[in-house]
Amino acid sequence: MALKTTHPVLGARALNRATLERQLLLRPAPLGVEEAVAHLVGLQAQNTKPPYYALAARLDGFRPEELSALMESRRVARIVSLRSTVHTHTARDAVGLRRLVQAGAIDRELKMFRKGLDGVDLDRLTGLATAYVEERPRTPKELREHLLQEWPDADPLALTIAARCLLLMVQVTPRGLWRRSGQVALTTVRTWFDGPEDEAADLDETVLRYLGAFGPASVKDMQIWCGLTRLRPAFERLRSQLLVFRDEQGTELFDLPDAPRPDEDTPAPPRFLPEFDNLLLSHADRTRVVPADYRTRTWTGNQAHRVFLLDGFLAGLWRLDEAKDRTTLTIEPFARVTRAARDALVAEAERTLRLMTPSGTPYDIVHAES
Repeated sequence: MALKTTHPVLGARALNRATLERQLLLRPAPLGVEEAVAHLVGLQAQNTKPPYYALAARLDGFRPEELSALMESRRVARIVSLRSTVHTHTARDAVGLRRLVQAGAIDRELKMFRKGLDGVDLDRLTGLATAYVEERPRTPKELREHLLQEWPDADPLALTIAARCLLLMVQVTPRGLWRRSGQVALTTVRTWFDGPEDEAADLDETVLRYLGAFGPASVKDMQIWCGLTRLRPAFERLRSQLLVFRDEQGTELFDLPDAPRPDEDTPAPPRFLPEFDNLLLSHADRTRVVPADYRTRTWTGNQAHRVFLLDGFLAGLWRLDEAKDRTTLTIEPFARVTRAARDALVAEAERTLRLMTPSGTPYDIVHAES
């Protein structure tokens, strides 16, 4: 009779500290910007500023101009990838990860708009759109109007979505540059990176990279992160190479054997995170970071708010008001905080402002009581 294997249980605080360590949030990391973007397997970038604030929260001495320089040199780029949303990736991941996740949320998004594409030959659409955006970068409006000439009865939005889903297109600079961003303009990855399109990233390697940045994690966690389904076989192939734990609900969690798993009492300094930070979007069970009572408080409609962490967990919102001659950062905790926690929040706010505001710009920090 086979004995039932009992896996060690990891509580919410243990998972919290392990995830924060992988996410470079326990202490400012001495990594280069490109290395950090690769380690984190991309930065959520629906808006243009979040990647900069995500790195400011994680890297020692980060300067926004460093990320902009990498974008201008085409070593990193903005592209629709994980969960069919825009991410900032290294050039290698922009192609490889996009190809890997195509069969997930990206193809599902295309199917959602298929009704508006009656009579549209998708192969022809791909060819027409490719030639058009490779001639020079095009705005979504230009691309839509070009396709409408061929299919005037099609739904205009559906045509745009189809091109977004079928083509590997990057948002070219100056879109996404720090304090110089422009409107969205698109071209293909082979044109932007001046080379052939690479193959899809290896799935097993991507599982290991995900665990390195977000683990310990379940199969469903990774599926939520990338938008793919049916990943259980990949985890089973790798099982002999991984450690296996369970959370307090009994869900099986996988992890890299040599990955850090700090003690649950390891100090976790306050951190100011941008809207849509992947820390908050990359697990099926988010209680390792988001207390159950606060899970609905980070969104209004479809808009995510900037959040801050206290003792490693979501504890409130923050906003930034940038006037011409002064910047104000307002801290809005969900509950009353101790004087020590308040002082730590102010210190982290000052660090963030020193990194992210022009030298010499006056700033204020306002603490709005709950």
